[in-house]
Amino acid sequence: GDEVEVCSKQVGFVGSYYAAIVINNYGNQSYAVRYKNLVSEDDESQPLIEIVSTDEVRPMPHNVSANEFSLYDGVDAYDNDGWWVGTIYGKQDSRHYYVFFDAYGVEILYPLSHLRPHRETNGMWVTKKRV
Repeated sequence: GDEVEVCSKQVGFVGSYYAAIVINNYGNQSYAVRYKNLVSEDDESQPLIEIVSTDEVRPMPHNVSANEFSLYDGVDAYDNDGWWVGTIYGKQDSRHYYVFFDAYGVEILYPLSHLRPHRETNGMWVTKKRV
């Protein structure tokens, strides 16, 4: 029943996190999760259920919003039903930022409402600035 985020390791989805609920724990090796926004390919009316390894799962981060970002801040951008890890590379105005995605070599413009500070966890949530 724990709410988590699952980091995808699939080609084309590396660096993205998806909200899910743990529905079964298989010890220290893996979990069965039910995604909140992803659907089954077999039946699009049903949420996707998947078995993932423990290194792909992290606790759901606390809601943290930002009023602005600085150049090179690490961010997560909400796109295609998930949060994608990127870096602030520019600003169009006070409400729109260009985000560069290292894994794909692309830069995309996002409204502030689709961005959150990127955080890593090692037992405690940490927000990092990229330099």
